[in-house]
Amino acid sequence: MISFKKLVAMPLMAAVLVAGCSSAAATPIPATPAPATPAAASNAPVAGSPVAGSATVVTKDAGAVGTVVVAGSNMMTVYTFTTDVADSGKSACSGTCLVKWPPLTVPAGTTPTAGPGVTGKLGTITRTEDGALQVTYNGLPLYFYQGDKAPGDTTGSYPNWVLVKP
Repeated sequence: MISFKKLVAMPLMAAVLVAGCSSAAATPIPATPAPATPAAASNAPVAGSPVAGSATVVTKDAGAVGTVVVAGSNMMTVYTFTTDVADSGKSACSGTCLVKWPPLTVPAGTTPTAGPGVTGKLGTITRTEDGALQVTYNGLPLYFYQGDKAPGDTTGSYPNWVLVKP
């Protein structure tokens, strides 16, 4: 008989093994323009596509992990990639990495706005793959995680991926 502890640990271990992203081994995906309103239309990040949405970034209590930064019209948790270099103007997540970690983007001419609880500096970078404007927090590009299904989910906290704190 398999113990409850093993039943819980096995899927977590499998998720960690599959979750790693590295742009070095990534295969580029065809460049696509940022959709006009995917987050607003579906209220969920579109895997593998830049996610244009609300330019307001706020904080939300996420239970045991504390307060996190959320964004988009659906207010989903955002993450940073440890391979990205602050203020470099570039994203290290490309190709297949973007399938699991779609970037938070805003339409051209839009400036992200800090809402309640956000204390860091917001900005944008222009993505080299598609020219989309990706939102940055303290100089680091922001991403959603495709496995987060509801506001407050924090299932994308993996090695090399960090929950954004205010």
